[in-house]
Amino acid sequence: MTAAPVKIDSVETILVDVPTIRPHRLSVATMNCQTLVLVRIRCADGIVGVGEGTTIGGLAYGEESPESIKINIDTYFAPLLKGRDVTRPGAAMANVRTLFQGNRFAKSALETALFDAHAQRLGVPLSELFGGRVRDSVEVAWTLASGDTQRDIDEAARVYEAKRHRIFKLKIGARALADDVAHVVAIGRALEGRGEVRVDVNQAWSETEAIWAARRFADAGVTLIEQPIAAHNRAGLKRLTDLAIVPIMADEALHGPADAFALASERAADVFAVKIAQSGGLAGASQVAAIAAAAHLDLYGGTMLEGAVGTMASAQLFSTFGELKWGTELFGPLLLTEEILTEPLRYENFALHLPDGPGLGIALDWDKIDRLRRATH
Repeated sequence: MTAAPVKIDSVETILVDVPTIRPHRLSVATMNCQTLVLVRIRCADGIVGVGEGTTIGGLAYGEESPESIKINIDTYFAPLLKGRDVTRPGAAMANVRTLFQGNRFAKSALETALFDAHAQRLGVPLSELFGGRVRDSVEVAWTLASGDTQRDIDEAARVYEAKRHRIFKLKIGARALADDVAHVVAIGRALEGRGEVRVDVNQAWSETEAIWAARRFADAGVTLIEQPIAAHNRAGLKRLTDLAIVPIMADEALHGPADAFALASERAADVFAVKIAQSGGLAGASQVAAIAAAAHLDLYGGTMLEGAVGTMASAQLFSTFGELKWGTELFGPLLLTEEILTEPLRYENFALHLPDGPGLGIALDWDKIDRLRRATH
């Protein structure tokens, strides 16, 4: 029996500016505040689905910004979706993707809200819409990005002792190459036996710089290098992968299933960083993971430094992956100074633990969000 149609009453976008606990330095930007783009879809049967479309450093990381996500959803996507049958989220998103180009982050936020509402209506966790969980928690790495070596060492030791993280990713690429390498080597030595060290260069190096650094990182015990060179230089990424000095992870080069297929076909990476926003949504990210599995490539659950909504949406999907060898980076809410849930996400024993409730399984504190929301005109 086909479910009775339920119309979408409204689609609302909210910009929420939240300071970070410390400066977060990447090769492309230094963040002192994160803007969460929350999407709230109200359905005629009273169910409310939520999604998130957060970026990194405004326009510094990609072609969408929090402001563009909001205005494009408000102007184009919301009028199209209003009045549609919310019990068929796949059909709604197929129409969106047919009519509107690009806007992967905006589409991801909308799709998350639609799937959240649908799973609530069915009374199941969102993960059940993607085959069901194979794990109830996902290990979470912590990014060290203060830019100060001793401060990063102290921070890593503190969260390791608290059993919150034992994998540490260092954001590098903004300084001179030798200085970055010295920074990584010093932290690796300080943390020896107390955690794993990885690096993320965010495309900052040339191919020769990456080769020079990789040899030194291998000696220092670094286990993974993320996107060391420009995303468009797929041939260079393959050459670095073929050298087999340190495993190479594709991130910015991976914008959904088409990129995943091309990278997998050329064996231009050892690991895929799967991100729901970069993939254009949960369905696209699921396809990226399937392509990686077929090509015998490892998976890592990436982040756009989302708040609680995007983080839990990612965790719900990642929990369904058959293999998640390199864990996840779903630490975004821990970087923020304000809590937007009535009950915070549960991070303990080096992992994020998934709730059992329907949909995303979280409850937002809308009074707090209203106080934090940016006034828009």
